[in-house]
Amino acid sequence: MKGQWLGSYSGTNSGIIVLDIDDCGDHFEGRVHVFDDAGLPGAGAFIRTENQKPHQTLELQLAPLHHATAEIITPDQLSQSMPDVLFPKSAKVTCELKNEMLSVSWQTEIGTYGSAELPRSKSDQPSEYKSVEGIDTWSDFKSYAVQLTPGRFIFRGQANAQRLRTAFHRTNRKDLIKFMLQDIPALHRALSAQTKHVSNLSDGLQNGAFWNLIQHHGYPTPLLDWSESPFVAAFFAFRADRYRRSDGEFVRVFMFDRNAWRNDYNQLQKVAPAKPHFSILEALAIENQRALPQQALSSVTNVDDIETYIRFREMERATHYLRVFDLPYTERTSILGELGMMGITAGSLFPGLDGACEGLRARFFGYEA
Repeated sequence: MKGQWLGSYSGTNSGIIVLDIDDCGDHFEGRVHVFDDAGLPGAGAFIRTENQKPHQTLELQLAPLHHATAEIITPDQLSQSMPDVLFPKSAKVTCELKNEMLSVSWQTEIGTYGSAELPRSKSDQPSEYKSVEGIDTWSDFKSYAVQLTPGRFIFRGQANAQRLRTAFHRTNRKDLIKFMLQDIPALHRALSAQTKHVSNLSDGLQNGAFWNLIQHHGYPTPLLDWSESPFVAAFFAFRADRYRRSDGEFVRVFMFDRNAWRNDYNQLQKVAPAKPHFSILEALAIENQRALPQQALSSVTNVDDIETYIRFREMERATHYLRVFDLPYTERTSILGELGMMGITAGSLFPGLDGACEGLRARFFGYEA
């Protein structure tokens, strides 16, 4: 059952259901959230199984979610805002995993019921996006990139053609509420001794800046790093050395139409509880010396399989938000040399001792050292 299970449900009501389940050794733990299509309050619950059998019957205690913000609210707050709504306190839930499909059904003490067939996430499968035709070389990519409308697109470089996936979702963990309740306070306590500025996490701007800071220093978060520059993105794609080279003959640069996406979909600056989303985060660069030289910004999401989510939205709007460019790894040395002539080096992108040493290593030993 471990992983993220996302899809539609039907029954007394209909809407979206999201299960984020962690493998805890001898049992599973996580959260379930349901979001109603008709504007009624959603519901959230903590899940803990007694074992790891594929069939589970659970009694869950339900918490109401605000119909507009999806914030957890109390029953009293719900009765004040929607006095005519009868909200259940608990639900008997049955889950069964069979052939990569999780069947979920439930009944509450007030007689409401629902069910869903949820497919396993495809996030660990090969990408279905194909490289833009006619752009097969570094020269092709440069000519294309310099003609793009400035500020419209953002870019990300990867050493392989794997699907877009956050570092948090690439781990065995999926429960983002646990991440917020456990990881973030521990990181805040530890890093406050290392930084001049102590972030006020109750302030949205400072909280976003803190998440972005830990992301840039290697902690798994539900953020993805992007750049305003296609050439900075290319540097990150080709940066992997011969011991960490791509899985094939190409590296990949992603190009995302930020302006069109923002115009078409609301941007949320939260991860849970929240409906599935993929949003752009332009965080403050508090204590983050890398943000400016990298022309950096982030995306924030609560979706494990970002590619499937974006493809669904593309079909919904009959448009393209995401394009990819597969560039030949064989050109790596000459490309990194040219990027260095542009001022895009480890030394410029990573201010500090590590970046300086990496940049000088490439200068004096070559990019294959």
